[in-house]
Amino acid sequence: MHRRLLPSLLAWPLPALARGFLADDRAVALLREGGLNLYLRHGITDRSQIDSGRRGDRAGQRNLSPAGRAQAARLGEAFRTLGIPVAEVLTSEVFRARDTAELAFGQARVEPDLIADDYTPGDASEDARRVSRRLAEPVAGGNRVMVGHIVPLGLILGQSLSQAEFPEGAAAVFRPRGTGWEWLGVIRAEQLTRTAGLGD
Repeated sequence: MHRRLLPSLLAWPLPALARGFLADDRAVALLREGGLNLYLRHGITDRSQIDSGRRGDRAGQRNLSPAGRAQAARLGEAFRTLGIPVAEVLTSEVFRARDTAELAFGQARVEPDLIADDYTPGDASEDARRVSRRLAEPVAGGNRVMVGHIVPLGLILGQSLSQAEFPEGAAAVFRPRGTGWEWLGVIRAEQLTRTAGLGD
């Protein structure tokens, strides 16, 4: 497995991580408008489980914990309660991402390039480059949700991300510009569930 930080050539100019977390009201207003690409990190996982790197082997992967499954279900309910339109859901094939997508949105299409860096059969940096191009693609009829992992997003942004900067269940929000993307900030799952009256 190979990975290297990308130069973020598709990004509109902005300092890395300058956007931080979006305010609750700003986040909901943006998502209700639609037309955005959301890079959603999988939900809370069971840290006692160790990733084996074996694709298709649930028992050999770090999976969602009960809290993570509940978080994903609440997140989907928050989208519906708040009237946030979803046009398309893509997901990594790794089970924690697939489960997050299905629990939140009901169905999703596996996108090979969203795979976790320690599961990819190829070059993680090239996977991330292709995802970066997808983040630049406009979307009609709602928002495009892409369920993935923390390391690939760091490769896309050109900077390693800490757990505090991009926690499990959070979404990085991108405005597609066709030839590039503008990163608007990060939304924690708890921001949306709290705003929807579903608790943290």
